[in-house]
Amino acid sequence: MWVVKRSGQREPFDRAKLIAGVQAACKNRPVTNDVLQELARQVEESLRSTTSEPTTQEVGVAVLERLKALDDVAYLRFASVYKGFEDAGDFEREVGLLVKTTEPKQPV
Repeated sequence: MWVVKRSGQREPFDRAKLIAGVQAACKNRPVTNDVLQELARQVEESLRSTTSEPTTQEVGVAVLERLKALDDVAYLRFASVYKGFEDAGDFEREVGLLVKTTEPKQPV
């Protein structure tokens, strides 16, 4: 499987590179190496099932989807790098999206 970078260059998919990025986001978080290995396996399997040449954006979104369910702090860390956060407002917006829930309507 090849990954298409933003520049248009292609490089072989590297699970170790994916794991290294997720490990950095999970540093000092209660996430085991086994869980990270499984996350990487799921991301790779998901990508392979849809295309032989995912974009870096597709890889990033697949990682974010799984981190969101795994650990909020790791999700925000990864998102800050992946999405290129520039200030606290970017974090605020992402936290808002992370915790956004639809409140059930209250009886009148």
